[in-house]
Amino acid sequence: MWRRFVYNINPLKNRRQQLRNRATEEERILWSCLKKNVLKHKFIRQYSVEGYVIDFYCPEKRLAIELDGEQHKQNLEYDLYRTKLLEGYGIKVIRFWNHEVKDGLTKVLHRIELALPS
Repeated sequence: MWRRFVYNINPLKNRRQQLRNRATEEERILWSCLKKNVLKHKFIRQYSVEGYVIDFYCPEKRLAIELDGEQHKQNLEYDLYRTKLLEGYGIKVIRFWNHEVKDGLTKVLHRIELALPS
Protein backbone atom coordinates (compact mmCIF):
# COMPACT_ATOMS: atom_id res chain seq x y z
CA MET A 1 0.00 0.00 0.00
CA TRP A 2 1.37 3.41 -0.96
CA ARG A 3 1.52 5.96 1.83
CA ARG A 4 1.62 9.70 1.39
CA PHE A 5 4.69 11.70 2.25
CA VAL A 6 7.25 8.91 2.40
CA TYR A 7 9.71 10.47 -0.04
CA ASN A 8 12.25 13.06 1.15
CA ILE A 9 10.29 13.80 4.28
CA ASN A 10 11.16 17.03 6.05
CA PRO A 11 12.23 15.47 9.40
CA LEU A 12 15.13 13.77 7.57
CA LYS A 13 16.29 16.94 5.79
CA ASN A 14 19.09 17.62 8.30
CA ARG A 15 20.22 13.98 8.19
CA ARG A 16 20.39 14.04 4.38
CA GLN A 17 22.37 17.29 4.53
CA GLN A 18 24.82 15.82 7.05
CA LEU A 19 25.35 12.76 4.87
CA ARG A 20 26.03 14.94 1.82
CA ASN A 21 28.51 17.05 3.77
CA ARG A 22 30.31 13.99 5.15
CA ALA A 23 30.35 11.91 1.97
CA THR A 24 32.98 9.22 1.68
CA GLU A 25 35.66 9.49 -0.97
CA GLU A 26 33.90 6.79 -2.98
CA GLU A 27 30.59 8.63 -2.80
CA ARG A 28 32.28 11.79 -4.06
CA ILE A 29 33.92 9.86 -6.92
CA LEU A 30 30.65 8.28 -8.06
CA TRP A 31 28.68 11.51 -7.58
CA SER A 32 31.15 13.39 -9.78
CA CYS A 33 30.10 11.10 -12.65
CA LEU A 34 26.39 10.92 -11.89
CA LYS A 35 25.92 14.68 -11.51
CA LYS A 36 27.56 15.25 -14.90
CA ASN A 37 24.76 13.20 -16.44
CA VAL A 38 27.24 10.63 -17.78
CA LEU A 39 24.47 8.01 -17.84
CA LYS A 40 21.95 10.43 -19.37
CA HIS A 41 19.62 10.22 -16.36
CA LYS A 42 19.18 12.55 -13.41
CA PHE A 43 20.35 11.25 -10.05
CA ILE A 44 19.78 12.72 -6.61
CA ARG A 45 22.17 12.35 -3.69
CA GLN A 46 20.89 11.30 -0.28
CA TYR A 47 17.24 10.76 -1.13
CA SER A 48 14.97 9.39 1.60
CA VAL A 49 12.18 6.85 1.49
CA GLU A 50 10.34 6.43 4.77
CA GLY A 51 13.09 6.64 7.40
CA TYR A 52 15.89 5.40 5.15
CA VAL A 53 18.34 7.50 3.19
CA ILE A 54 19.51 6.20 -0.20
CA ASP A 55 23.01 7.18 -1.39
CA PHE A 56 21.93 7.91 -4.99
CA TYR A 57 18.51 7.74 -6.60
CA CYS A 58 17.20 8.08 -10.14
CA PRO A 59 13.51 8.99 -9.73
CA GLU A 60 12.70 8.62 -13.42
CA LYS A 61 13.83 4.98 -13.45
CA ARG A 62 13.16 4.23 -9.75
CA LEU A 63 16.73 3.01 -9.28
CA ALA A 64 18.59 3.28 -5.97
CA ILE A 65 22.36 2.94 -5.74
CA GLU A 66 23.95 2.08 -2.41
CA LEU A 67 27.65 2.13 -1.63
CA ASP A 68 28.72 -0.22 1.13
CA GLY A 69 31.80 0.12 3.28
CA GLU A 70 33.24 -2.17 5.94
CA GLN A 71 30.44 -1.37 8.43
CA HIS A 72 27.94 -3.05 6.11
CA LYS A 73 29.57 -6.44 6.66
CA GLN A 74 28.05 -6.39 10.17
CA ASN A 75 24.70 -5.00 8.98
CA LEU A 76 23.69 -7.51 6.32
CA GLU A 77 20.24 -8.18 7.82
CA TYR A 78 19.53 -4.45 8.10
CA ASP A 79 20.60 -3.87 4.50
CA LEU A 80 18.45 -6.78 3.31
CA TYR A 81 15.43 -5.36 5.16
CA ARG A 82 16.03 -1.90 3.63
CA THR A 83 16.33 -3.39 0.16
CA LYS A 84 13.06 -5.33 0.58
CA LEU A 85 11.27 -2.21 1.85
CA LEU A 86 12.50 -0.13 -1.10
CA GLU A 87 11.53 -2.88 -3.53
CA GLY A 88 8.06 -2.79 -1.96
CA TYR A 89 7.85 0.80 -3.25
CA GLY A 90 8.87 -0.33 -6.72
CA ILE A 91 12.46 0.85 -6.34
CA LYS A 92 15.22 -1.37 -7.69
CA VAL A 93 18.35 -1.37 -5.50
CA ILE A 94 21.87 -2.10 -6.67
CA ARG A 95 24.82 -2.19 -4.29
CA PHE A 96 28.52 -1.71 -4.72
CA TRP A 97 31.38 -2.06 -2.29
CA ASN A 98 33.44 1.09 -1.85
CA HIS A 99 36.52 -0.61 -3.29
CA GLU A 100 34.58 -1.37 -6.51
CA VAL A 101 34.06 2.36 -7.07
CA LYS A 102 37.64 3.22 -6.21
CA ASP A 103 39.26 0.44 -8.24
CA GLY A 104 36.82 -0.02 -11.12
CA LEU A 105 34.65 3.03 -11.68
CA THR A 106 34.10 2.21 -15.36
CA LYS A 107 32.70 -1.23 -14.46
CA VAL A 108 30.45 0.30 -11.81
CA LEU A 109 29.07 2.85 -14.27
CA HIS A 110 28.49 0.08 -16.80
CA ARG A 111 26.58 -2.01 -14.25
CA ILE A 112 24.45 1.01 -13.33
CA GLU A 113 23.73 1.62 -17.00
CA LEU A 114 22.62 -2.00 -17.41
CA ALA A 115 20.37 -1.69 -14.35
CA LEU A 116 18.56 1.36 -15.72
CA PRO A 117 15.34 0.04 -17.23
CA SER A 118 14.67 1.21 -20.76
